[in-house]
Amino acid sequence: MISFRTILGAMYAAAAALLTLLILLPQVRLYRDEQPGTTVISQLRFLRAELGSGAGEEMQGMFPEGYFFSHALYGLAWTDVARGDPPYREEALREARWALQRLGSPSGRAIFDARMRPAYGVFYAGWSSRLRGAVIELAGVEAPETAQFTADCAALAAAFDTDGPFLAAYPGQAWPVDNVVAVAALRLHDRIVGSRFEPVIAQWLTSVRAQLDPATGLLPHRTIPVKEGARGSSQAVIQRFLPEIDAVWATQQYSAFRRLFVDTPLGLPGVREYPHGHNGAGDVDSGPLILGASASATVVTIGAARAHGDQTLAGPITGLGESLGIPVTLGDSKRYAFGALPIGDAFLAWSFAAPLATIATSFPPVVSWWWRIPWHALALTLLTLLWFPIVRELVQRRRTGQRIIRTISPSTSTE
Repeated sequence: MISFRTILGAMYAAAAALLTLLILLPQVRLYRDEQPGTTVISQLRFLRAELGSGAGEEMQGMFPEGYFFSHALYGLAWTDVARGDPPYREEALREARWALQRLGSPSGRAIFDARMRPAYGVFYAGWSSRLRGAVIELAGVEAPETAQFTADCAALAAAFDTDGPFLAAYPGQAWPVDNVVAVAALRLHDRIVGSRFEPVIAQWLTSVRAQLDPATGLLPHRTIPVKEGARGSSQAVIQRFLPEIDAVWATQQYSAFRRLFVDTPLGLPGVREYPHGHNGAGDVDSGPLILGASASATVVTIGAARAHGDQTLAGPITGLGESLGIPVTLGDSKRYAFGALPIGDAFLAWSFAAPLATIATSFPPVVSWWWRIPWHALALTLLTLLWFPIVRELVQRRRTGQRIIRTISPSTSTE
């Protein structure tokens, strides 16, 4: 008859085996510093199912632009995938157009003010135009979206010409990051449709260079109603789009951002919400801060680093996300954190999909070659503590068995 102690030992061994797998998998994933296109497609499959089931509305209840961002990033990620992998072009166009349609719906425009200039504000006009331009870039200038794209860009240019360089996203509220996205849309128009807005872009660049955050030399986080210095959550997006506007200046800005915001808390790569030497509280833009680092800024910086050809930063953060993000693949879909926060998956997919730029600029490593070793050592310590009772029990049983053999061996030989 099996003893109760034996049953408990078997249960403990099974639990130890499961925990061993859960400890070892993140260690292996630390080395996944590049996401293949098929993996990003799996993420987009998950997002499509979630958005079709109302995840956008759910995210809107949690974040100010939850609905808009969920769809805009989904569409942009598809267009980036197709740029690097042409076989996905038709699917990317279909899905990006679906996302555009959702942005133009009453739900997509609900929180924006149609009376603003441009209509619905620079956040809505900038992001939607940038996605519409990406669709045209894939479909060709004869695409049905071209007329709307040109009209929206003209409205943006007119607003910049009279009210720039920092247009408002909401009445009485302006964030430079939204304006960077809008100017990137103007630049994309001139590249794929025809040169028209270069004077507006040149004037914008001149104006913003005179209004940088004096403490960092970077674009400020907010300008209206109060001016707020540079912050990681907005800088990560700015650095993603700035190379599209002015590659030379973008490299200078990115170098400063890297120096002032990239950090290694506990030896892990991350991006601070406030520059080195400054601390502040997290908010809806940054999310909770862990030792000063913002998860949202860190995730978006993957795409920004790739846009600058900086794999020395994008790689370690990608591996860290794979290790700590609890990725789960079910069938042809992949989600992070068990799919509990789809907007987080949207930001990750958009960042992973960013094409890696081939720029001559080289950047110093953010982490040492051995940065993973302390975490391997910690894992080894946990595994040692986990398996020690089992090993000790096996050793004791073996010793007990040997004593029994020695005890009965003389009587056996006498017989």
